[in-house]
Amino acid sequence: MAVPVLHAQAPKGKKEFAFAGKVEKVDAKAKTLTVNNDNIDGWMSSMSMTYTVDKPDVLPTLKEGDRITAKVYDGDFKTLYDVKAAPPAKK
Repeated sequence: MAVPVLHAQAPKGKKEFAFAGKVEKVDAKAKTLTVNNDNIDGWMSSMSMTYTVDKPDVLPTLKEGDRITAKVYDGDFKTLYDVKAAPPAKK
């Protein structure tokens, strides 16, 4: 029997912020990412936190040390939305 994959919905009417940071841990079993985020003016200072993701199918594509981008919403400090691996920095 197939189990449906549930995806979190972005909060409607909440202010959206661009999120960027470095992955410190991927926990596919718990469906979480621990990320040291860059400072986000008006939302959160730089810190390490563990987040759930709206689309768990992204987790196998990430590893410790990867840079990511995502969306976060005012008042929601638990979930990262639309997580993507960031392209490597140009040297």
